[in-house]
Amino acid sequence: MARPFNFSAGPAVLPDEVLALAASEMLDWHGSGMSVMEMSHRGREFQSIYQHAEADLRQLLAVPPEFRILFMQGGGLAENAIVPMNLSRGGVADYVVTGSWSQKSQKEAQRYCLARTIASNAATHHTSMPDPKSWKLSSDAAYVHVCSNETIHGIEFQTLPDLAHLGSKAPLVIDFSSHVLSRATDWSRVGLAYGGAQKNIGPAGVTLVIVREDLLGHALPTCPSAFDYRVVADNESMFNTPPTYAIYIAGLVFQWIKGQTEGSATGVAALEARNIAKSSMLYDYIDGSGFYVNKVDKACRSRMNIPFFLNDESLNDAFLTEARAKGLLQLKGHKSVGGMRASLYNAMPIAGVEALVSHMREFATRHG
Repeated sequence: MARPFNFSAGPAVLPDEVLALAASEMLDWHGSGMSVMEMSHRGREFQSIYQHAEADLRQLLAVPPEFRILFMQGGGLAENAIVPMNLSRGGVADYVVTGSWSQKSQKEAQRYCLARTIASNAATHHTSMPDPKSWKLSSDAAYVHVCSNETIHGIEFQTLPDLAHLGSKAPLVIDFSSHVLSRATDWSRVGLAYGGAQKNIGPAGVTLVIVREDLLGHALPTCPSAFDYRVVADNESMFNTPPTYAIYIAGLVFQWIKGQTEGSATGVAALEARNIAKSSMLYDYIDGSGFYVNKVDKACRSRMNIPFFLNDESLNDAFLTEARAKGLLQLKGHKSVGGMRASLYNAMPIAGVEALVSHMREFATRHG
């Protein structure tokens, strides 16, 4: 029996192949006699899992050697505190607010530094992207923070800002939780990237931090040792017990990504091409339907998270009930926004988008 299509924003869909492999290895990983859940994080078996996962991630994202890859805990919300504790030195940090998640980041950072909002799209209800040329950058900022894809509002930086070109010497910090590995990352423009894995990589529990070496070693005295990037880096993410099973699943996802092809493209490039095709299919139908609407400026629409609304919202419950009956799950929009939301992460096959569009078309025909 075919599995339903899960459009959840996170925790989210995982590749069938990864789930099947994890199931087959649940009781005995590679003849070790142990489940990965039972392994010591310092044992040679898990060390092998960890090292392969780190190496595969570095290859997939083309992470330069001067960046350290950390596997931490706490999710993106914890990083909202951990980033300023490590980088702000108690001074000034600049925040670009483009939706709910960057708003949370700026609010939390205020506890540790002077977190200035240098640009916002609140006036458009988070449906457009403030032009970087209009940002009121601070001359003394320790870093500039953006959420490069807003999961709730469905808005994405199609190109990361070039701070040097804007006259800033501050490193760019990006929360790329919801679109990591869906496209390439321009590390020449980034000082630190972080993200929870539960949207596009694996289960909840592990948080990725990819940080440039020169940004290590500046944590506030009050920063817990387990959250000090220098301590975590020096201990190769083993200062405390890491989320071992989540790292294992992430490693399987990295291997799955390495095997993906789309035309002549492979790996992340293949997924990017596929993600463009999937999101374009859904956006094109919404825009031409006359029954559904997406309110985000076309120049910054997310490929990963697509909110949409029925013109007649009294039909919302019927739409969701019929969708579930067809195996189309988790389409209800975030409570703060309403409407619908389809998350098209890497593991969502194009068949899932085709099934969603088919349901939307059929529903519109009967109720339009």
